[in-house]
Amino acid sequence: MTENERRRATLNEELVDDGAFLTEEDESTDSLGAPSLSAAVEALLLLADEPLTTLALAQATRCPIDEVEATVRTLCDEYSDQGRGFDLREVAGGWRYYTRADCSLLVERWVLDGQQARLTQASLETLAVIAYRQPISRGRISAVRGVNVDGVIRTLVARGLIEEAGHEDESHSILYRTTSHFLERIGAASLNDLPPLADHLPSLAELDDVLDSVAIGD
Repeated sequence: MTENERRRATLNEELVDDGAFLTEEDESTDSLGAPSLSAAVEALLLLADEPLTTLALAQATRCPIDEVEATVRTLCDEYSDQGRGFDLREVAGGWRYYTRADCSLLVERWVLDGQQARLTQASLETLAVIAYRQPISRGRISAVRGVNVDGVIRTLVARGLIEEAGHEDESHSILYRTTSHFLERIGAASLNDLPPLADHLPSLAELDDVLDSVAIGD
């Protein structure tokens, strides 16, 4: 047995010893209401904003790595066989959902059409937080606004108003910043031309206080 195989076996034993892991045989729920392994993997991948490794999925579901890996590959085959509008790809050492290639024109048209629509109040407030305190992570944006901003972030990225700007050193959370397209849309030459914060948004001092409290909590 190689060193890698020994480490894999040891990790599997630790995961099993931790208890309460899921099994693929239970396709509905067990007596405690736990989902099937395939459902758990799907839920985690939908929630994640970056690729999840097989190890991360195994730790989250408390299942042996081999079972998780087999489940992920089964899901890949099922999505392909069923002709779903998305597929599951292995990228950057992990797994992530992507729109299928044959749906790209449809998605592109939808995104371009959406460029003409007005942003919602939630989108405007989230965009303001990013603009005045960039680069900033999704978690800190949520802390400032007091609500989940996952959907809003996806909308702003799709419209080309914000983009990824690396990762935080400690938490490795994705950081976001505004784009040149954002400056074009508001008619500004640089971020220095941003107008004062609107009355319904926190002041810069209040934003700093919230972000400092989040940093302390981290």
